[in-house]
Amino acid sequence: MSGSAAKWWIALLLLALVLPWGFYDWAHARHSGFMISMLSQCGMMVIFALSYNMLMGQAGLLSFCHAVFFGIGGYVCAHLLTAIGKGLAIPMEAVPLFGGLAGLAMAIVFGYMATKQRATAFAMITMGIGELVATASVMFHHFFGGEGGITTDRMIDNSVFGLAYSQGIQVYYLIVAWTVLAVMGMYFLTQTPLGRMANACRDNFERAQFVGYDPKIVRFVQFALSGFFAGIGGALYAVTYEIMTFDALSAPLSANALLMAYIGGTTVFAGPILGAVLITVLQSYISLLSNSWLVYVGVLFIAMVTFVPAGLAGIILAHKPIQQAGRMGRLTVPYLRLVIPALAVVFGFIGMVELLSFLTIGAAQGKKLVLAGATIDVTAFMPWAVSVVCLFGGGAWLRLESRVFSRVWEQVTLEIKAREAVR
Repeated sequence: MSGSAAKWWIALLLLALVLPWGFYDWAHARHSGFMISMLSQCGMMVIFALSYNMLMGQAGLLSFCHAVFFGIGGYVCAHLLTAIGKGLAIPMEAVPLFGGLAGLAMAIVFGYMATKQRATAFAMITMGIGELVATASVMFHHFFGGEGGITTDRMIDNSVFGLAYSQGIQVYYLIVAWTVLAVMGMYFLTQTPLGRMANACRDNFERAQFVGYDPKIVRFVQFALSGFFAGIGGALYAVTYEIMTFDALSAPLSANALLMAYIGGTTVFAGPILGAVLITVLQSYISLLSNSWLVYVGVLFIAMVTFVPAGLAGIILAHKPIQQAGRMGRLTVPYLRLVIPALAVVFGFIGMVELLSFLTIGAAQGKKLVLAGATIDVTAFMPWAVSVVCLFGGGAWLRLESRVFSRVWEQVTLEIKAREAVR
């Protein structure tokens, strides 16, 4: 890790440590429960998304059962907390490790079967594994608790630091600590021969065989280790919410991991971190503002796949050569010219989604549509007209400005290459 990269990671850690205090209610001496919950979920989802990217981004394996290891880690952690409350001598700080070991054990069992195949066959096997475990979670009540799940109590009065973990902020800092450990572990794995060979098997598994490596073993070890880190995330989930249900190991959560990794950028290690934070904020905050938040997430995913397959991290890295050459100023005006039509498209799209959604559901319930603090009459012509004009007119305008931006980008890129050629 370079010195500049280390500075960014340290800055990110410091931000995570101080961010909850930015929302502290000093008048009543209490933290914002919503923010603590959202930040805690960001931490565990960062681990989950990065562990998924060990398969998708680093090994080229599309898995549909990754939530199984997350959920198993959570269930084992919940039972372990109950056992500790009855006298088992394990400190709270070590509990997530056992969730990771449970995820590792489950990944070894299922990985032995799944990693014998690759590509589409691997994806289909993992889909079957996911459905198998999700069904079993409803059937075997003694361990999974059926549809109601199982509950536990994190206040076990057994801590290395003497903490009761009765407050959300204490749990949050436990999550931060384990997130740092997990992220460091997954990063250093990318620097090992295993990480390099996972990349090699992803890019050309036949050539990896020619140099003496068995791609099946590489896939198996990578699959097992990804299950270990996913289990840590699941254990932190159980500690935070003190309940585990079958939703924590079902297919929608695996799809969430895919969304986070792809939107953030699977080709960059830090990409899934960006995706995890963005999707978690959308789920936690935007869902409070609109019942149609899943529509926005779906459209975001489609837009990223269509226009930015490298993800958010790919966009950032694309600017690195331009920034190093001192030419970012050339892009300032073109970017500003993109802002207004982009905002118009977003405004128009939100307007159309909310109007259509309210006309379908809200009106029948006798509610009123409120957008940006203003009450909207869905039967009036003007709201529909404004939304349509912003969406399609802004889209046409954005297309024109995008062409201008592309020309400037290409010109700057060519100038940088020409200067490097002279050197």
